[in-house]
Amino acid sequence: MELDCSNSSDALLMNIFCYRRAVTNNTLSAMLGIASGLRPEFGFRPGIPLRNGKTDRTEIDMKLGDLLVEAKLTEGDFQTAPLRLLERYRDFDEVFHAADLTRSGEAVASYQLIRGVLAAYSTGGSYCVLCDGRRPDMIEKWHSVMRAVKSYTLRCRLHVLTWQELTTSLPKSLRSFLKTKYGIAS
Repeated sequence: MELDCSNSSDALLMNIFCYRRAVTNNTLSAMLGIASGLRPEFGFRPGIPLRNGKTDRTEIDMKLGDLLVEAKLTEGDFQTAPLRLLERYRDFDEVFHAADLTRSGEAVASYQLIRGVLAAYSTGGSYCVLCDGRRPDMIEKWHSVMRAVKSYTLRCRLHVLTWQELTTSLPKSLRSFLKTKYGIAS
């Protein structure tokens, strides 16, 4: 269904990671910090523990091994939410310095990224944001979330990578397609 809107970030992710040679590409795997040959799982729904004993089944764009990936292309931001929604998560206080998160009144910016970090924490995995290098504002929003993470060990498992950086490791035919379809060139 995602490919019906073939300009979406999810479609871009699928176009790259469903390409027959991409998942076995050692350079790409090294860039992502994963083993070569892993099969992508799109629309992964980890259970992020809530304080009430239940779980939130937020959707992560892709899972490769223990790497969770959030993909952004044309989207304007990473959503906002009231602080009370974040405080529902069991590990929120353990993972974040809440005062360091970007806020406007009670609204906290980058809610989607915060949930992604909590998902990586609860699964013991890594989290990577893929975004357009022509959008430094998105990269700065990600860095503002990373700065609020308390644990340096967890911070080391958090990454940002641009589509442009990623394309340098892809086969020439796929790079050509991405340049034509999405305007993404290394």
